[in-house]
Amino acid sequence: MDIQIHASAAPITTKNFGNEQTRRSISYHPTVWGDYFLAYTSNEIYGQEEQERQRLKEEVKSLLEAMPDDSLHKLDLIDAIQRLGVGYHFETEIEKSLKYVYDTCHENYDVFNKFKDHQGKFDESLITNLQGLLSLYEAAHFGVHGEEILEEALKFTTTYLDSSLFHVRNYMSTQVSEALEMPIHKTLTRLGARNFLSIYQKDESHNDILLNFAKSDFNLLQKMHQKELSDITRWWKSLEFGSKLPFARDRVVECYFWILGVYFEPEYSISRKILTKVIAMFTVIDDIYDVYGTLDELALFTNAIERWNINDMDELPLYMKYCFKAFSDVRVEITEELEKTGRWYGIHYVIKEMKNLVGAYFEEAKWVYNRYMPTHMEEYMKVALISSGYIMLSTTCLVGMGELATEEVFDWISSESIAAKASAIIARLMDDMAGHGFEQKVSAVECYMNEKGSSKEDAFTELQKLVTNAWKDINQECLRPTVVPMDILMRVVNLARVINLIYRDGDGYTNSKTKLRGFITDVLVEPVKI
Repeated sequence: MDIQIHASAAPITTKNFGNEQTRRSISYHPTVWGDYFLAYTSNEIYGQEEQERQRLKEEVKSLLEAMPDDSLHKLDLIDAIQRLGVGYHFETEIEKSLKYVYDTCHENYDVFNKFKDHQGKFDESLITNLQGLLSLYEAAHFGVHGEEILEEALKFTTTYLDSSLFHVRNYMSTQVSEALEMPIHKTLTRLGARNFLSIYQKDESHNDILLNFAKSDFNLLQKMHQKELSDITRWWKSLEFGSKLPFARDRVVECYFWILGVYFEPEYSISRKILTKVIAMFTVIDDIYDVYGTLDELALFTNAIERWNINDMDELPLYMKYCFKAFSDVRVEITEELEKTGRWYGIHYVIKEMKNLVGAYFEEAKWVYNRYMPTHMEEYMKVALISSGYIMLSTTCLVGMGELATEEVFDWISSESIAAKASAIIARLMDDMAGHGFEQKVSAVECYMNEKGSSKEDAFTELQKLVTNAWKDINQECLRPTVVPMDILMRVVNLARVINLIYRDGDGYTNSKTKLRGFITDVLVEPVKI
């Protein structure tokens, strides 16, 4: 997409839009966390626990190295390591083993054909092997465009896995149920690790050394994440947005969980803190445009962001001044971090995408105030892909990623790579479907219904197909050789995973008292029992 929306993108209609009567009104529930995470203020080093983790890590590493690369048991061990969320400790060893398997066992024909019978259908004898059926189901989610056999495999396995729940009553039933709810490919690493720990422990063939290491690693990482969230919560409270901008959502804990889904590893601590602040600020800015600001005020705010001069604050109403000042401070923090790591060029890309996002917010606000409905989906998506925020987040998530964040990588994101655009499509359409009937704004659902003359149900069906296709786009760009390092691509994949989790059953971010509260408790509150 080559559009760049700025304050001057379209003329402003000013018919009585400056008075209080034009303000929209939506009431959001207050934060469910309050000051809870402020309690985590200790800088204590958990020496004994860390020593135990290191000892167990070396034992797991020895297990990996002792097994031959062509051993099926080694593949099972690698699978467990990754699903338990500790694969980041053994990336070199895992990469070496998987490369060997690929180089020695790779075949020129489609390996999935061997699961079919002479009539070209999936062999129903497969249903007696529940673990094999589950593996085929998981593999089918990595399909790309044109791989009809994987689409068939997904339908076949889903049907039989679903029916298996009626007669399987062991640890496998939990594994199947959770897979049907959320396949591995779309699961957040920390949440998936928490869930798989209980499943793996019930498996009689589990490895005690690996299990204990995974538990120790989970708890130590959780303490580190709690400390980070404590610092972020303290920053958030110091802004006093609760009293200065009471109309806006207070979701800073949910923001941190969101970004934890993008990168959880210890080396990305600074990245998490910065990106959490960014998404928290844009939640407030989004509410200014969607909920509270008049069109005249929004024009002033958009122009202020476009020029990004602190002196422009004088023209803004008081509530916008608070937001603009806090937002500018975050921008300075980003600039300082990029300069510190020698990636000063990145600030140009970050600021450009932030301006584009605010411009898209303003364009959508004008649609609402002028009661304008885009005439077709293409017109809507040209703006709405940007307003999803995911192009901006994909760009800003590079801050703090060190030498991986080259100028070429920033270019790749900014030029809307296939994966980045696909992630934005997933974000926009899932958000629109989740918010249908609640949000006071134009959405893809209304646009599709208006353009096609279809029902809401038909619109949801077609939009879900677009989401499915976007996942295939992501899968395609993750095939080796990749255009950028896999560590970079995974940030884009993880952004899609987070939006899929939070918006699959409604707007779990805005209405965070529901399932999202439980997810946060599992990952950031309750430790694993050793």
